[in-house]
Amino acid sequence: MLKSKKKMTLTARILMGLGLGLIVGILLNFTGYGDFIKDYIVSGLFYIGGQIFLSSLKLLVVPVVFISLVVGTSSLGDIRYIGRLGGKTLGLYLITTLLAISIALVIALFVSPGRGFELVSAAEFNAKDAPALTKVLIDIFPSNPIQAMADGNMLQIIVFSLLLGVAITSAGAAGKRIADFFSDLNEIVMRLVMIVMEIAPFGVFFLIAKVFAEQGFGAIVPLAKYFFTVVIVLFIHAIFVYSGLLKTLSGLSPVQFFKNFRNPIAFAFSTASSNATIPVTLEAVEKHCGVKNSVASFTIPLGATVNMDGTSIMQGVATIFVAQAYGLDLSLTQLGMVVVTATLASIGTAGVPGVGLVMLSMVFRQVGLPLEGIGLILGVDRLLDMLRTVVNITGDAAVTCIVAKSEKAFGRKSILC
Repeated sequence: MLKSKKKMTLTARILMGLGLGLIVGILLNFTGYGDFIKDYIVSGLFYIGGQIFLSSLKLLVVPVVFISLVVGTSSLGDIRYIGRLGGKTLGLYLITTLLAISIALVIALFVSPGRGFELVSAAEFNAKDAPALTKVLIDIFPSNPIQAMADGNMLQIIVFSLLLGVAITSAGAAGKRIADFFSDLNEIVMRLVMIVMEIAPFGVFFLIAKVFAEQGFGAIVPLAKYFFTVVIVLFIHAIFVYSGLLKTLSGLSPVQFFKNFRNPIAFAFSTASSNATIPVTLEAVEKHCGVKNSVASFTIPLGATVNMDGTSIMQGVATIFVAQAYGLDLSLTQLGMVVVTATLASIGTAGVPGVGLVMLSMVFRQVGLPLEGIGLILGVDRLLDMLRTVVNITGDAAVTCIVAKSEKAFGRKSILC
């Protein structure tokens, strides 16, 4: 009971930090501020505090993913289970991404956010080339696992962790001793997660206050129709699609799911980083939703790398918006190519910095839209990035719960997400 009360208190503190950050940031932006506040408060205190918090979260990502996945894999005992688990997980991730981009295109065509938009000089955008699919497939397998951990390459870390877990399982008595060591280490790392979460309310406040002090809602006005179209589609996908999949495929309660998943949503909104939120997401689906570590340690890191429903939604709406802003009409074939390209790119560009804009440039090239059009939406992309990260990690957790239910991998029967 005391533990539950402490959790609720932490959740309330995080939400309070988020709310205060919004208020302070918007007030600063609305009233304007001089060089002193800009240099010492916004770019000083807020920036430093936010970066320290982000660094603390990123510090946990590699050890949490590596250790947790080794523990989960070594406890399976059957390598065929890993193949079944991977097939279900990737299949569901691709289905949710396909639904996301399709819904985004349909609603964007109905709303027409780019009709009547007065083109202004777009900010210069230099598109990075996405890696070839062959290179992506080769790069999944690490030649140096230590380097993969240093670079934070999630796919390579997942592969190495799976191989090590399988080796531990088949190593007999020696493997049992190593498995016990990793199990103890996992308990320590999760305790470290809880320690870092104690500073979360302050970190959330600093991150949110800085973003809204610099951007406020003024950046939204010229692109209001585009901005709110993306927001509406994100909301529909997060609430209705995930709820429908949870109820239909697993019989779990969507209301209870979102109630138990409050902390990661606040973290994702504040950090705008799926990877940085991994430790908090893992902690939530295991401790609050009751998913066994053997499933969550595989599906959550994989989802943070390849599942980008929120980003796909932005791509669909942005494609229609830019095409209409330039007075171009996309054919059904081109719209179909948008769906296929965005869905495959969610995996094909995994691990690339600035992945959202890389994927968008791929889509634009595929349908012949000018890459300069991306500059039109850069002004509000930071705010939308926070929202679509929430959708991304919510999708990771929803798929995890569905897969866990199908595998009877809930640690406590009384917890139905």
